[in-house]
Amino acid sequence: MNMINPFEEGKVILVNKPLHWTSADVVKKIRNRVNAKVGHAGTLDPLATGLLILCTGKFTKKINEFMSQEKEYTGTFTLGSTTVSFDRETEPENHKDFSWVDDAALKKVSRQFTGEIMQTPPVYSAIKKNGLRSYDLARQGIAVALDARKVNIRLFDLVMEQPPQVVFRAICSTGTYIRSLANDVGQALGCGAYLSSLCRTRIGRYVLEDAIDPESAEIKFRTDN
Repeated sequence: MNMINPFEEGKVILVNKPLHWTSADVVKKIRNRVNAKVGHAGTLDPLATGLLILCTGKFTKKINEFMSQEKEYTGTFTLGSTTVSFDRETEPENHKDFSWVDDAALKKVSRQFTGEIMQTPPVYSAIKKNGLRSYDLARQGIAVALDARKVNIRLFDLVMEQPPQVVFRAICSTGTYIRSLANDVGQALGCGAYLSSLCRTRIGRYVLEDAIDPESAEIKFRTDN
């Protein structure tokens, strides 16, 4: 008698993506262990950590539902320079003085990016341009122009921790690029900034505290779906 694979029937697995892993790495790791179809609900860059929702089996049809939910992030921006990728993937350049920036200046600038705003995605992104991934074109040195899109930042806190590091917390709609937010904050301040660390702590009602390490011996899945 064949045993029913519960993962083929459909489960939600919450994973804490490690630094330097791609989202595809996590999917592959879990797929090999549950012996079922697996997909993720929203990419995290290799230099980001945090909550990744995986859907297995029949629940892969629910991926778009999870992707559309509100996201929460924490991390750091580095002031005083910019990078082409808006994060640590490329080398800092355009160094400028940032010594005058304080918590008052950060609070003022955060208000500019709270609420409904127009945001231009980074060229180092998975968005397709003429059928090709934008990041592939950018890494070949090909100029890419991406259209601005409307996003909603429900909460955006900035606090100077230890210069040049600024700690942030953001609650935002799907489609928001935190790397672009870092770059835009730097432009608004006039000193430049890039994303130096990023952790996704929540997607909808799912939180990082409930996530497992992908190397964990035990795979826990949600049953409240």
